[in-house]
Amino acid sequence: MARETQKERLARCQKEIEEHPDRATAYYNIGLAYTVSAKVKLAEEAYVKAAELDPAMVQAWINLGGVRMMHWDFEGCLKATQKAAALKPDSVQIHFNMGQAYLYLNDPENLLQCNKRVIELERDHPAGHYYTAVAYMALDDHGAAERHLARAIELGHAPTQDFVKAMERAQMKKARESNVTLVEITGAESPKKPRED
Repeated sequence: MARETQKERLARCQKEIEEHPDRATAYYNIGLAYTVSAKVKLAEEAYVKAAELDPAMVQAWINLGGVRMMHWDFEGCLKATQKAAALKPDSVQIHFNMGQAYLYLNDPENLLQCNKRVIELERDHPAGHYYTAVAYMALDDHGAAERHLARAIELGHAPTQDFVKAMERAQMKKARESNVTLVEITGAESPKKPRED
């Protein structure tokens, strides 16, 4: 059996909508097809219709949030994702996606709460730890940021160079503010010890 092409898939989904215009799954399926085809606005319209026809369809709300994120509608992403969270409060994916909306809305407190929930639901979620570190960094809790960054790296998440540099700057600033003297170990002679060769 030959694999269905994307064009054939879209045609099949469109036919399903024509035959069953009141079926939420028909709109959800064409939404998936549009998403794969990078037709984000059409996908959004399809997921909206699916959610209207079946407000309890969690995946329609999740995907609606995702496509809104894809075209930088962070408020819209947040609204759809909050609907999904109300329907399925124990979903790691939903809380992570909601956190991403808060990240782009520059809301570190809610970013932190979402990613704490992600880690509560899945203790070893690499990106959950990373974005918890990002939130703590934004909230000036550098110790917590360092701990979560270390855990994220341990779990295989690669931090951005910008974030690593920001952590380094914060560490240096903290050292200066606390009057910590950083010394280089050179093997030089000290008052109580002869020079090592």
